[in-house]
Amino acid sequence: MIIESVKTRRVTPGGCTIGELLDESIPRLAPRSIVAVAAKVIALCEGRAVAMEGTDKDSLIRQEADRYLPSTSNPYNVTISITRHHLVASGGIDESNGDGYYVLWPEDLQASANAIRSHLCTAHDTQDIGVIITDSTTRPFQWGTTGLGIAYSGFAPLKDYRGTKDLFGRELQFQQNNLVNGLAAAAVTLMGEGDEQTPLAIISDLPAIDFQRRDPTEEELATLRIGLEEDLYAPLLQSVPWLRGNRQG
Repeated sequence: MIIESVKTRRVTPGGCTIGELLDESIPRLAPRSIVAVAAKVIALCEGRAVAMEGTDKDSLIRQEADRYLPSTSNPYNVTISITRHHLVASGGIDESNGDGYYVLWPEDLQASANAIRSHLCTAHDTQDIGVIITDSTTRPFQWGTTGLGIAYSGFAPLKDYRGTKDLFGRELQFQQNNLVNGLAAAAVTLMGEGDEQTPLAIISDLPAIDFQRRDPTEEELATLRIGLEEDLYAPLLQSVPWLRGNRQG
């Protein structure tokens, strides 16, 4: 696997379209590549940013979150939320590299991923292109952030080991490799979190990826989601007093 981060112009709210940013930043793209795109630059291109001055961030978080825990419930005064099937801080809202704006997630993550894939396929005359929209998140019991894939398009998202056997002949019952999150984590490591100005990454030399020359179906998208009651960590997730947000996705 080869990952190359891509430097772009500074992106400001409404300063360019995502298509314009991709065209000027990625002049050549080989078939069977996956392009990782930071959610923040998509949101800025889409105008999904709100000036900090005069804006109540808590209200904004409630607007974006499906469920949330008030910031007073943790030692860092950060609101924990369930937002669009992801456990993230602050409803996905970020302040870094926003230049005085709260930057939200794109309005429709899947529509954005599909549109970017379609644009890249047309621009580079190939249908074997994948897209991952990335953000970063924390993990319990560990300092630091890692990349998270919050939407994808153009390839099978899971490598299913169920029904196969391990080295010693034991049949695997639950193992599925989440390729979206694995590739996102690797890409975000190079894209960075500070002033690198590299919100894009090209992932290539991926022989094990099953590219799909279409958008994912609703059934395929559902294979990545687990309901709160079915989650491995349900005893923890159900033991806290979640409040209802406004998104209700």
